[in-house]
Amino acid sequence: MKAKLEAIRAEALSAIKEADTQADIENLRVKYLGKKGELTAILKMMGSLSAEERPVMGQLVNEAKQELDNLIAEKKQVLQAAAAEEKLLSETIDITLPAKSAKPGNLHPLSIVTNDMIDIFRSMGFDVVDGPEVETDHYNFECLNVPADHPARDMQDTFYLGEEVLLRTQTSAAQIRTMETRKPPIRVICPGRVFRADEVDATHSPVFHQMEGLVVDKGVTMCDLKGVLEQFAREIYGPETKVKFRPSFFPFTEPSVEVDVTCSECGGKGCRVCKGSGWIEILGAGMVHPNVLRSCGIDPEVYSGFAFGIGLDRTTTTRHKISDIRLLFENDKRFLQQF
Repeated sequence: MKAKLEAIRAEALSAIKEADTQADIENLRVKYLGKKGELTAILKMMGSLSAEERPVMGQLVNEAKQELDNLIAEKKQVLQAAAAEEKLLSETIDITLPAKSAKPGNLHPLSIVTNDMIDIFRSMGFDVVDGPEVETDHYNFECLNVPADHPARDMQDTFYLGEEVLLRTQTSAAQIRTMETRKPPIRVICPGRVFRADEVDATHSPVFHQMEGLVVDKGVTMCDLKGVLEQFAREIYGPETKVKFRPSFFPFTEPSVEVDVTCSECGGKGCRVCKGSGWIEILGAGMVHPNVLRSCGIDPEVYSGFAFGIGLDRTTTTRHKISDIRLLFENDKRFLQQF
């Protein structure tokens, strides 16, 4: 039995030395030291030995097991280190190669136009104010002279979040909040995102952008409104641009007008873009309704004002001759890189 143990030991030492993968070394561990391994088999044969031989043989087997166990553990560490080194070499990055250049971003065309418009109105003395996108019915409709049964509500398909809470359909609500917290004179613009349940097409989107303006002071007239909008149109579309007012209706202004500018494509001669009229509608405006002033605690007998609302998306598409509003929202780099 002793000779057999020595043969197994010698064979195991040689096999461990020659093993070159972690799988090989694991197979050797199972073969010699596992529950059904060769050294375990020798231990099971101890019952055939005399009482004097058993402790001697048992000690020899345990010494052999300990020796093989230590050698296997050392070999495992060597093989693991070699595998790690091989992986590092295979994943080495050649730092002598030129790095990939980071492409700089650029402003979205909608942001460019918005920033330009803010600069234009700031140069005329307007402040920029903001309001919440989730509004109450009180600020979005009632304070703007649009009671619950008013037919004007049918003109706007509104996203309601509750009985009295909604996604704002216009940034006019920010004007109401401003008039409640400031005393005249007031001169503000309110840019922001608004929401209406419109079907998506080339000219409509359920999410779009507005910039509304408000002036309240003593002696404000329609002439002041026309002067501000003419200056704005010339700055944004070019010095030859002309402005035309057409009578309209909005519940929060009286009188109300739709504002057209000469077509930037044909200069007013008539083309496909303006449908032969020579004019493009860009915004709605009018004198602030006395009921709106009164609801904000401003005496309409003392103060008057005008308001206007500009579609930022429409202004962007007409200024840059973009045929489809959906291009502004699709994030196609080929389109955006043109600006």
